[in-house]
Amino acid sequence: MLYFKLKFGVLRGGEGVQQVSSITMGNSDQYGTSRKLAARARLHQEYTIAESPWFPWIARQLQLNTGDSILDIGCGPGWFWAAVADILPDKLKLMLTDLSPGMISEAIERCRPLRFGSVDGREADAVDLPFEDDSFDMVVAMHVMYHLPDPATGIAEVFRVLKPGGRFAVTTNGVENMREIYELTTVFGNAPSDPSGAAFGYDLAERLMQSQFGNVVMSEHPARLSISDPEDVFLALTSYPPADSADEPQLLALRDAIGLAFERGNGLLEVQKAAGLFVSRKCC
Repeated sequence: MLYFKLKFGVLRGGEGVQQVSSITMGNSDQYGTSRKLAARARLHQEYTIAESPWFPWIARQLQLNTGDSILDIGCGPGWFWAAVADILPDKLKLMLTDLSPGMISEAIERCRPLRFGSVDGREADAVDLPFEDDSFDMVVAMHVMYHLPDPATGIAEVFRVLKPGGRFAVTTNGVENMREIYELTTVFGNAPSDPSGAAFGYDLAERLMQSQFGNVVMSEHPARLSISDPEDVFLALTSYPPADSADEPQLLALRDAIGLAFERGNGLLEVQKAAGLFVSRKCC
């Protein structure tokens, strides 16, 4: 998803470092609540073309069992669990974690009325999880590993808290994800590519998970965007740094770039997605 939640992300290469440093500015404002996140999520909610929506597509591949204990790292506002509760097994025990107390509160409020066995929340750092060894049947980290300065340390922590036979599910983007959108941000000096894909994209996700677990299976969600309203693109791009504090000439340049993109597409902005799911199992 178009989250840009790069709280701690460090990209390789000078061009990427400059881009991610601008996106990480003002994280307490960005992720204290889901308000700004919703502006970006709207692009996906309104304009995605896919045989199966993203959340149900993920849920069906988790292969959860009744009563499983699940740790969600970087749960955000709990949108995923609320969207798929009706297609999941009964009595799942959710532990929702995030660095933002506001996100945890919102996620708990959203998920507790639903058909889960239990829903709890806790502030937690992915590289220092406050849980005992062998605690969870599954750990999920949806578009969060690129926050970490050292993703390998986070993956090792996940391995520690998983029960033998437990599974780790990670979602992330490829570097080519939504290039048509990211090309518009070059008016601010950004690179025309997905910074999350550069920080923790397909290649690095596969390599680090294979190294820790000895196995990994990757699936890519077949989807694209067909955006019909330029204003939704503008609102999404101005909901995070540096555009959220841009001056008027910069904002006019962004509007011009968006307008030209829609003109070239005869009123539509066609955007190719590259978002994938990686799953590893902790061998007994």
